[in-house]
Amino acid sequence: MDKKLFTISVFTENQVGLLNRISIIFTRRGLNLESVSSSASAMPGIHKMNFSLHGDRVTLEKVIGQIEKCVDVLRAYLYTDDEIVYQEVALYKVPTPKLLDEPNLERIIREHNARILEITRDYTIIEKTGHETETQALYELLSQYDIQQFIRSGRICVTKSPTEHFTRFLEEQEERRRLMDRPDGN
Repeated sequence: MDKKLFTISVFTENQVGLLNRISIIFTRRGLNLESVSSSASAMPGIHKMNFSLHGDRVTLEKVIGQIEKCVDVLRAYLYTDDEIVYQEVALYKVPTPKLLDEPNLERIIREHNARILEITRDYTIIEKTGHETETQALYELLSQYDIQQFIRSGRICVTKSPTEHFTRFLEEQEERRRLMDRPDGN
């Protein structure tokens, strides 16, 4: 089967050890994660984890089923790149003297729509938001200027659909609860 890049979004309660339990599911299937990110979601008390990895749809749909069996997982979804808008953030630390002495360095930063976050006498921190290919391209250009540190975040994403799938799921659950709570049971 043809392997392509997918993003799995998992909505959870924020519980200790959950990331470990989910990562074991990937490990057991021999799936290597390209990136991981986790943060609070738009819904109070609910966190969203994003995992990007290469695989085939059939295998990853089975993984989704296993993830959803975890006690603190509310729902998980599988997306291709055309179903989401995604970005990542990269930080680069370069020596300030290089920034001041090399005229091309400022041009490179501008051309890549990066921004300077902090400047000291010793170092300058540069930030680039974009897709992995964009942050990697800037890394390769900055490498000739003695990058002291580099870090790239995991992929973050939102769906292109008008309503997030999880929001619809919650609305359906609420409607079922209302129907169950009615005195006549209908």
